[in-house]
Amino acid sequence: MELRFDATGGVSILAGTFSYGQGHATAYAQMVHQWLGVPLDRIRHLQGDTDIIANGRGSFGSRSMTLGGSALKLACDQVIARGARVAAILLGCEPGELGFDHGIYVRRGEGPGGDASISLDRVARATYAWGAPKPLPAELWSGLEGVGHFSALPQNYPNGCYVAEVEVDADTGEVRLDRLSAVDDVGNVINPLLLEGQIHGSIAQAVGQVLKEQVVHAHDGQLLTGSFTDYAMPQAADFPRFVTALRPVPTRTNPLGVKGGAEAGTVGLPPALVAAIVDALRPLGVRDVPTPATPAVVWQAIQNARSDRTST
Repeated sequence: MELRFDATGGVSILAGTFSYGQGHATAYAQMVHQWLGVPLDRIRHLQGDTDIIANGRGSFGSRSMTLGGSALKLACDQVIARGARVAAILLGCEPGELGFDHGIYVRRGEGPGGDASISLDRVARATYAWGAPKPLPAELWSGLEGVGHFSALPQNYPNGCYVAEVEVDADTGEVRLDRLSAVDDVGNVINPLLLEGQIHGSIAQAVGQVLKEQVVHAHDGQLLTGSFTDYAMPQAADFPRFVTALRPVPTRTNPLGVKGGAEAGTVGLPPALVAAIVDALRPLGVRDVPTPATPAVVWQAIQNARSDRTST
């Protein structure tokens, strides 16, 4: 993860992660704004361009905030440290005498002039300006930038609990998801709205996996579910209102205290759904239901259970 300031004080985030709907541009900009005080409208997010991004591994396994976010934090720390050298020259003090908060370097002292401060914006511009108040050494002429690398060792994992209530029509095998409650621990939450959307998406994916989605081939290997005309996908009418809650327990395995959250529903909900279906059918003698639990599969499971009871 890289941060580069330009001559106007704007900053570009060069992300090695890749967003395909997770909202990285929003979350990363929010983090840079919080740590460096740069206005949101002056932050650019760049991804997927191998001409300007040296390294990247995309996004998978809910890794972007843990790895990309932590690397971004380290890059911001580099920017602050490099900027402190410039600010110290401009304020006539040593870098160790400066504090940094909300985009401002502050020197607190009792000498002539008392407290003094300078913004990160002015510092960034000064690294490009020929007429800086005090000459900067050559190594500080190239603008402010920071590079962060982070490895998820040891790894961390989110925790949660999913409870599903279903209604099953024993005559047709149709399963209806009636209620769903979830409590998730994903560590510190960067953006609650984005997280909620990702949890909702993972819930929808889990419901599709358990109740509808199946790749079907003919005996000769011909794919029979090659389009959404044939491949069953969950729709809005398949879902009740979700009751979700968070109980964040920050992890110590990364500087942000975050854990993956985008796949919480895909892990917790499938076994909860299958258990609910089996629980509903237990009085009929059903002890297991394969997935996807389509009406035909559920109906057949009921018939098999009835047949077993009759034969015994």
